[in-house]
Amino acid sequence: MLLSLIKILLFVVAVGGLIYGTEMLLNTGSDLRIAVANYEFTLGPIQAAVALVLVLLLVWLVLKLLAFTFACLRFLAGDETAITRFFARTRERRGYQALAEAFTAVAAGEGDAAMSKANKAERMLKRPDLTNLVKAQAAEMSGNTDSASDAYKKLLSNERTRFIGVRGLLKQKLAEGDTETALKLAEKAFLMKPRNAEMSDMLLELQARNQNWKGARKTLGAKLKYGSVPRDLYKRRDAILALADAQARIAAGDHAAAHGEAIEAARLAPALVPAAAMASTSYIALGKPKNAAKVLRTAWAREPHPDLAAAFAAIAPDESPEDRVARFADLISLKPGHPESQMLQAELELAAENFPAARKAMRDLASTMPNARTMTLMAAIERGEGSDDSTVNAWLAKALTVSRGPQWVCDNCGQVHGGWAALCESCNAFDTLSWTEKNDGDAGKAASMLPLIIGAAPTSGRAPPQSDDAEVIDHDGPATDGAEQKAAQ
Repeated sequence: MLLSLIKILLFVVAVGGLIYGTEMLLNTGSDLRIAVANYEFTLGPIQAAVALVLVLLLVWLVLKLLAFTFACLRFLAGDETAITRFFARTRERRGYQALAEAFTAVAAGEGDAAMSKANKAERMLKRPDLTNLVKAQAAEMSGNTDSASDAYKKLLSNERTRFIGVRGLLKQKLAEGDTETALKLAEKAFLMKPRNAEMSDMLLELQARNQNWKGARKTLGAKLKYGSVPRDLYKRRDAILALADAQARIAAGDHAAAHGEAIEAARLAPALVPAAAMASTSYIALGKPKNAAKVLRTAWAREPHPDLAAAFAAIAPDESPEDRVARFADLISLKPGHPESQMLQAELELAAENFPAARKAMRDLASTMPNARTMTLMAAIERGEGSDDSTVNAWLAKALTVSRGPQWVCDNCGQVHGGWAALCESCNAFDTLSWTEKNDGDAGKAASMLPLIIGAAPTSGRAPPQSDDAEVIDHDGPATDGAEQKAAQ
């Protein structure tokens, strides 16, 4: 306290002296005259500035000398670390300055400079809990993964930095593709900080990649408990995990448990299309067709989808086309103006060979929503009404050039999937598939639909090669020749 007071007083004296000297210069002219005893000194402007610097340096030295004197006095009074602390303060200031420069170099992307400053800070501060973090970041920036790994491992030894070390090693293992070790590290990190949203998300995704659906549901429940996920998103993702678990159980032959998981998924997320479709299949297997119809109607009222229509048809697979039109009327009436309802109505009328009703159901979809499905439906209607081959082929040619329509597309990487899945097949991202339209020029695959539309389906149930489809389109004779030849095979 006394030393601080002396420093303040000396600072005030120095400032007062500067003010007094400046005033004297202004009053007496450009030269500064100093008289001490019988000596007189006359200083010009430059000499005065040099003298001022020397005075300030002298004041600084006096302050340092005073600080050292007080440290010596405290040492003589019994404080054994007084002199050590005096020299340590200077080293500490230089160390923190080097650390600050290291952080600045990391932010600027200068890995080598950051590593050099971090090493200097480590020598000065002897604080590995601070310097190892910066060293790890600098090493990663420089591409030296081994040094970064060593730095992260050193952070594990300190309770305060253990989480940072585990997180750094986890990200390294993910970058290396070692998901098994990454999963173990993520579990440790989650136990240390369950409220950390980044770690819980990472653990959930890794558990999903490893098809540990039960563990993923527990992690999701913990996220809800600690407030890191909204309740509506929690229900949706819990339903997705239950649905994925049901799919895994079916693959393992445990159908009884799979039915329960599928029904639970539809309860949690009634609007989730794959959950409603699988719950319907489970209800049918359990002999509850009314429950199957109910869950499908609930989902259709939220968002119509072809998979829901297929599941609704599976409730009564042997009914006649006319009976199917009548039974589906209740489903379609839930969303009568939706394009999916219009196309479903048209397909049902086509199956019943009521072509005028099919055209009426399509309305203006061919112009407002041109895609492979609407074009092929129009070709089928034209074929059913007896239009010539050129008219039918014109619609089919359009089907090959327009978008394929909505598909299951990964929002993360853009990969198109043939069916819904909890994880993207390409990037392994969780819950990123959405039913949307992707204009990627892949409409040529719609050619596989042509044999079904122009009158003959292959007996094997598989679409014919695309070359045969092209032959059907370009054929000068009847448009059914190519398909009939394949059906005859």
